[in-house]
Amino acid sequence: MVSDATREAISDKVIFEKRPAKLPDGTVVDGLYNAWITLNNPSQYNSYTTDMVKAVILGFRAASNMRDVNAVVFTAVGDKAFCTGGNTKEYAEYYAGRPEEYRQYMRLFNDMVSAILGCDKPVVCRVNGMRIGGGQEIGMACDFSVASDLARFGQAGPKHGSAAIGGSTDFLPLMIGCEMAMNSGVLCESFSAHEAMRLGILTDIAPALKVDGKFVPNPLVETRMVTDEWGRIVHGKPKTGEALAEGKALMARGEVDLSELDRKVEELCGKLLLTFPGCTTKSVEELRKPKLNAWNMNKENSRAWLGLNMMAEANMGFRAFNEGNREVGREVDFVQLRRELADGAKFTPEYIDSMMPGVRK
Repeated sequence: MVSDATREAISDKVIFEKRPAKLPDGTVVDGLYNAWITLNNPSQYNSYTTDMVKAVILGFRAASNMRDVNAVVFTAVGDKAFCTGGNTKEYAEYYAGRPEEYRQYMRLFNDMVSAILGCDKPVVCRVNGMRIGGGQEIGMACDFSVASDLARFGQAGPKHGSAAIGGSTDFLPLMIGCEMAMNSGVLCESFSAHEAMRLGILTDIAPALKVDGKFVPNPLVETRMVTDEWGRIVHGKPKTGEALAEGKALMARGEVDLSELDRKVEELCGKLLLTFPGCTTKSVEELRKPKLNAWNMNKENSRAWLGLNMMAEANMGFRAFNEGNREVGREVDFVQLRRELADGAKFTPEYIDSMMPGVRK
């Protein structure tokens, strides 16, 4: 149960905090707070387990009802990942082959997204690292996102036996346009924080790499607005060749420091503080409606499909990711799979076992 305590673990892997609110210049305001809901599963890239989903729902509902809370900051522990989505180990070892169990789990996931979209406070996603898969979905459900410029964004569904129907197929076309949504949701090609800023799914980015005591831009991506040989705008594109090697060397010399990210998040919350609370809540509710309407239109049939898919491609894909490794890979042989399905192969337990990475030569 979430109380008015300053800091409270609402599960073994989710922390709820009330931190003193600050004005944009950093001055602490007595008696007002920002609620911080923090995923605490860094060893698994802050992927959410079933218990964590329940705790996040509880945290958002509690923050909604706290009259001394100005805004909610949704974030995670560490500097590697905000969230990479559902816990693949739990998916592969428990939910695979159990469609009704997974459908009930997805009901909880739906409630988590709805709790974010229905929060009575503005919600800021503090993106401290990778925001991938379901992590991208719960991040896009937030009202604002401020990211470390080392963060990466994207989907993983069709590469690992699922579809991005936990929010991304609803939110991405609205937020970045149909073509780029197709690229992310189907091809699963991740993109940098700089590209996310250009596409319009970030409010701000903050440098996070310090070299010799000074912040430097992400050295692994092109951070300037330039054009490629076809005249297309390139911003946040991964470097290659010698430039990439130089960037990796600079990364190795530096250290990650998220203090500038924290400053920008606090500054944004401070700007929200300097508004009429009722007018802000109404504005947020109205501006959420395109996302909320798309989400409410699809969430029931989406979770039903996801449950059934646990008997077939999800069963295979999640297990492949969980049981594979760097040597044999974490994906099935897609060409062989497509050939055999074209010949009428059935998703029997034996067939799924035969498609695990490293089993076939």
